[in-house]
Amino acid sequence: MRYFYDTEFIEDGTTIQLVSIGIVSERGEEYYAVSTDFEPQRANSWVRKNVLSKLPPRNASVWKTNSQIRREVLQFLTAEGRPDLWAWVGAYDHVVLVQLWGDMSGLPQAIPRFTHELKQLWEMVGRPKLPDVPKGNHDALVDARHNLEKFKVCQKLARLDRDNRGQRMLS
Repeated sequence: MRYFYDTEFIEDGTTIQLVSIGIVSERGEEYYAVSTDFEPQRANSWVRKNVLSKLPPRNASVWKTNSQIRREVLQFLTAEGRPDLWAWVGAYDHVVLVQLWGDMSGLPQAIPRFTHELKQLWEMVGRPKLPDVPKGNHDALVDARHNLEKFKVCQKLARLDRDNRGQRMLS
């Protein structure tokens, strides 16, 4: 099963802290959580304005510890077998995801060691027009939903099979 995700995070060039994670399966199931473990005072002005200001109230049920997020993400991603992860410019997103388990050696075998790059797929299929950036972007769940929609546009051209291999045209 393909899962499209996005993270919001605080980074300073040395460390990176999860703020929130949104995941949407290709069937539309969703997961969203905001970490109680990040340090908001470490956020730069851009993150404060564009990410932290959009978070739900602290008493909302989506605020969870990283250990709770880790358990729930593993359960969500592996409910249908081994997941295929997709993100838009997802290098940092993958690092943030992996760090829920510490370093790469702590990542469960069921979680892939890489994330498919949605922007690269978009470029490879000729940069088709994508859905407009939704209102509320930089909310991890809004962005994960948008990633699924971008994939659908690209998939019409790429025609990837279940193993993410392009279908060859017969001439």
